[in-house]
Amino acid sequence: MNSRLQSHIFWGKHAPLYTLTGAFLLIIASSRLAFAIFCAGALLWVYGLTAIAYYSSRKIMPERGKIIIYLFLTSFICSIYMLLMSFINPLLVVASWFFLVLIPPCCVSSGLFEYSDSQDDGITDILFRVELEAGYLGLLIIAISLIREPLGIGSLSFPGSPYGINEIFGTIEDGEGFIPIRLISASAGGLIILGLSVAAFRYFLNHNSLTEDEL
Repeated sequence: MNSRLQSHIFWGKHAPLYTLTGAFLLIIASSRLAFAIFCAGALLWVYGLTAIAYYSSRKIMPERGKIIIYLFLTSFICSIYMLLMSFINPLLVVASWFFLVLIPPCCVSSGLFEYSDSQDDGITDILFRVELEAGYLGLLIIAISLIREPLGIGSLSFPGSPYGINEIFGTIEDGEGFIPIRLISASAGGLIILGLSVAAFRYFLNHNSLTEDEL
């Protein structure tokens, strides 16, 4: 088993928070909790099925153009998720498609599947690792949405209801609320929270003096 599989799932040098892979997806999808939950499900779906497809076809896949092929593959898998969810919650799919389309390039560019070229890595190890990383990224998006939506919009939402999103308490009316706090719900607020999170994360790494091999 190679170093890609052995590196730590959260603070390793290949971890989503360390490399900031999918940072744009994280900012956009964390504006509301309902979007974050929906995106987390899509991440698990796309990453997991792509890992299975990658492992199954890696011996017959040409070296040239492989990235493009897998980009089309992940896009197809993501479109299946959107199609299935459209039968359950069509309005939520319409409201979230613009960030769901970021999942395929995020998946391909993350380098998650490069280590599976090793003959020693079985599908179980690869799938477990890939789903863990997708789960951590999804949980990170959900955690940030739990800060942004209550403070910025004054509500907390979940997927459901005939309108696509079910709010468990009321929204801030137009013109109400403290403007600097409400900006947290905007993309700029997501960037601020992401920057503070990364700063705290880097401080944690330096404070604990992790060795280069552990990173």
